Amino acid sequence: MKIAFLTAGGIAPCLSASIASLIHKYNDLCPEAELVGYLNGYRGLLLGESIVFPESVKKDFSVLYDYGGSPIGNSRVKLTNIEDCVKKGYVKEGSDPLEVAANQLTKDNINILHTIGGDDTNTMAAQLSFYLEKNGYELTVVGLPKTVDNDVFPVSQTLGAWTAAEQGAIFFENIVNENTTSTRQLIIHEVMGRNCGYLTAQTALEYNDRVKNKVFFPELLIDDKRWGIDAIYIPEIDFDFQVEAERLKKVMDKKDCVNIFLSEGAGLETITREMESNGEEIPRDAFGHVKLDEINPGQWFAKRFSKALNAEKTLVQKSGYFARSAKSNDRDLQLIKNSAQLAAKSALDQKSGLVGLDMDENGELLLIDFNRIKGEKSFDHKAKWFVDILTSIGQID
Repeated sequence: MKIAFLTAGGIAPCLSASIASLIHKYNDLCPEAELVGYLNGYRGLLLGESIVFPESVKKDFSVLYDYGGSPIGNSRVKLTNIEDCVKKGYVKEGSDPLEVAANQLTKDNINILHTIGGDDTNTMAAQLSFYLEKNGYELTVVGLPKTVDNDVFPVSQTLGAWTAAEQGAIFFENIVNENTTSTRQLIIHEVMGRNCGYLTAQTALEYNDRVKNKVFFPELLIDDKRWGIDAIYIPEIDFDFQVEAERLKKVMDKKDCVNIFLSEGAGLETITREMESNGEEIPRDAFGHVKLDEINPGQWFAKRFSKALNAEKTLVQKSGYFARSAKSNDRDLQLIKNSAQLAAKSALDQKSGLVGLDMDENGELLLIDFNRIKGEKSFDHKAKWFVDILTSIGQID
């Protein structure tokens, strides 16, 4: 028995822990199995670059629980984007990446492939699984849903998202102290979330819970109002900039600072339209996604809000890499271990699919058919807890 692991896409606080949990389960269920890791995601699979896990890794797998990131590396590769795979030298001209991947798995005598990634990774895993089945390859593919965005349908809670929100809250709990360095200060906390506002909203919730437990000193400048969130902008909710600017100007005048939580994808259409009207090229990755780190939405908002609020100092702070690079917290770790247990059992039973909390089955942890997997699940911005936050800060009535 030969079992391979592959992690892909951006990192999240679950990759190392997921591999550790899978190793643990296979040590129990199939101790004689040879375990292999494809280096740097689908790139390594296409190029035939892999490492065999030595006995030391199988024995001391628990070390991985102390680390974020991926112990076998990640990359962003779309197997169905033939042009991009050829351009990057992953396959030769005229080759089909899906066929190349399938042939490599066969060449390596892989019986089970575990893919750990977000919406793009798992839609690619689905495509690979369909190709293998259609062309008579006997191999089982079982995925685990990793993404801080929590945007894989129909999975209600993806691995690593809870930890990322907690870490984002810790990040801002430190950054917010900057409001004591000047008068009329604007702080924009830019949070990951291209199309889904989950992480921004959940980070705000975690932050508010942490702030509730702090003892403030209103006799000085350590006032709970200065530490409070004043606005939350996510892709799912449109807003009138002028109306918000007028509201936040009053907040600035009253408490001498404004704190904004901003999803990196909020207002993206407005920003790209402005760029295109100026004749600027929109940078995109292999999946066609706008490269947000090059667009820099936070700075775009900062420029406009700073002027409208008459801010004397403006900070844009991104928690993304800090939050997504953490090791798993206890809440995520329990979900990871439960998911790995079902993933290993399903794979040994030769059942392909994605293991996750199925939102169509009351959140039960199940092996979900790859046919049902879709990306870009939206955040439910009408959830009572989120509406309550927006109401409490005066963003909605």
